[in-house]
Amino acid sequence: MAYLVPSEFVTKMVDAGESKIFMSTRDTVIRAYMAGAILALAAAFAVSVNVSTGVPIVGAALFPVGFCMLYLFGFDLLTGVFVLSPLAWIDRRPGVTLGGVLRNWGLVFIGNFAGAFTVAVMMSIVFTFGFSSPPDKVGQIIGTIGENRTVGYAAHGAAGMLTLFVRGMLCNWMVSAGVVGAMISTSVSGKVIAMWMPIMLFFFMTFEHSIVNMFLFPSGLLLGGKFTISDYLIWNEIPTVVGNLVGGLAFTGLTLYATHVKTAPKRERQRLAA
Repeated sequence: MAYLVPSEFVTKMVDAGESKIFMSTRDTVIRAYMAGAILALAAAFAVSVNVSTGVPIVGAALFPVGFCMLYLFGFDLLTGVFVLSPLAWIDRRPGVTLGGVLRNWGLVFIGNFAGAFTVAVMMSIVFTFGFSSPPDKVGQIIGTIGENRTVGYAAHGAAGMLTLFVRGMLCNWMVSAGVVGAMISTSVSGKVIAMWMPIMLFFFMTFEHSIVNMFLFPSGLLLGGKFTISDYLIWNEIPTVVGNLVGGLAFTGLTLYATHVKTAPKRERQRLAA
């Protein structure tokens, strides 16, 4: 496993952010669509494993396969560009503007949601035999997840909103660590190992991931979950997106950039007393 030192892979992070900002609209949306679809399928897989085994750590241990696939294919998640794109602007790369960063975020959001929603519809068809039967056990569990993580938060009011936001922050701290993990090695095995660990952690801890939720909650609504679209948006998706942005950028992007690119001057050695 060829390892890159932090000063090298953080520079790669800035380069990646710059590349994503200047990518064409078509390519940005296609890559985001496929990322959302693959991650949604991985989420359905992990929930299915949890239901069949009754052991949540097994599903969490297997869920990262989807994340690894989409990043090895060069697809983009909103949680990743939340961290990478702003670094190119902060680094004052030529032609990079705040508007370009926001455009990139918007396009990736649209693509991720479209991909995740496509899989939500397809898996809902699978769980209900084309909506001709009640949801199977996995479908019922997905509906319950949607209820617990919308109206469940709402029942606690402001404290629930704070908890949701913090879980979103913690989620993208780990997910963005996985994004960076893909850059610290030049071998496929090294990339996969570095990505796998933080993604498994976030999924097992049930932190809030905006793109995973783009699959779970629309699926829950399609499968008869007892919550509404406004519940989903207000009591999950919007606070989760904000928490993902703050957590990933603050705890991963800015900290790595500050200490490995914009390093502070070294302290002078004190002369030994004569």
